[in-house]
Amino acid sequence: MEYRYLGGSGFRVPVLSFGTGTFGGKGEFFGAWGATDVKEASRLIDVCLDAGLNFFDSADVYSGGVAEEVLGEAIKGRRDKVLISTKATFRSGDGANDVGSSRFHLIEACEKALKRLKTDHIDLFQLHGFDAMTPIEETLSALDDLVRAGKIRYIGCSNFSGWHLMKSLAIADRHNLSRYVAHQAYYSLIGRDYESELMPLALDQKVGAVVWSPLGWGRLTGKIRRGQPLPAVSRLHKTAEQGPQVDNDYLYNVVDALDDVAKETGKTIPQVALNWLLQRPTVSSIIVGARDETQLRDNLGAIGWNLTSEQVATLDAASARPLAYPYWHQSGFPERNPFPVG
Repeated sequence: MEYRYLGGSGFRVPVLSFGTGTFGGKGEFFGAWGATDVKEASRLIDVCLDAGLNFFDSADVYSGGVAEEVLGEAIKGRRDKVLISTKATFRSGDGANDVGSSRFHLIEACEKALKRLKTDHIDLFQLHGFDAMTPIEETLSALDDLVRAGKIRYIGCSNFSGWHLMKSLAIADRHNLSRYVAHQAYYSLIGRDYESELMPLALDQKVGAVVWSPLGWGRLTGKIRRGQPLPAVSRLHKTAEQGPQVDNDYLYNVVDALDDVAKETGKTIPQVALNWLLQRPTVSSIIVGARDETQLRDNLGAIGWNLTSEQVATLDAASARPLAYPYWHQSGFPERNPFPVG
């Protein structure tokens, strides 16, 4: 397993991490992802650790906290062998303060997560989204207090826009507060918006990307094909409208290119899609999820080899999309604007 530094920190994480969105299966949305219980989770974690994958990502809203509880039980007795990442900000209860990134909610959320995970610290604690109703200074001060108390080792954010992230980093620097070292962001061969602004920002400010849904919300599994119905078991049946939207013709063109490269390499379509991401700038770790051991082992096959430059170019061309302004304009001046754009 390859390890990379998480952004500009001295903290190293495996290039593949395991997402626990399938743990618990509580509610219609997360039930469509999976319903992994403690016994199954323990087996999946065994497979991960054997492969050198020791980084596990969760969130307080995954199955209403049950995912964290399952993870906590599954790692019992081996906390020193794993790294834990979790998230808070989204509504986690009915109370007026059970939502957002206020000092009140973040401290409460952290304490509850520690109990569910049965641990005394969280290695990476991330905001699940931006809270425009809470002053950034308040949010960062609360996170800094949790870091200084030893309850959190590193902080990150998720689903921020460029200005959200840059303003937060500037305020952290101004007040000497803990800085975001990670941005958990959506990025895939059929979702390359990250490259326009967030990737150049991450390069400049040394923020590592922790990629969620690297297979495009389940569309790059190799099971979604032109002219064929969705497979019987697919979260897209219930969650397609709640995830990133993709034009079908564009999707099928990318899958065709993935098919060609998969045949050249002798790898599966998911392995090729993940390997392409591993070669992109700023990517520290890719979160893979799995309903079962077969899926997990297939995802683990994405490492230990690299696509050729020609194969990367093939996938780049198939997945390229018109850039929004001002990025299409900036891309015409690479001499003075060297960061990758699109």
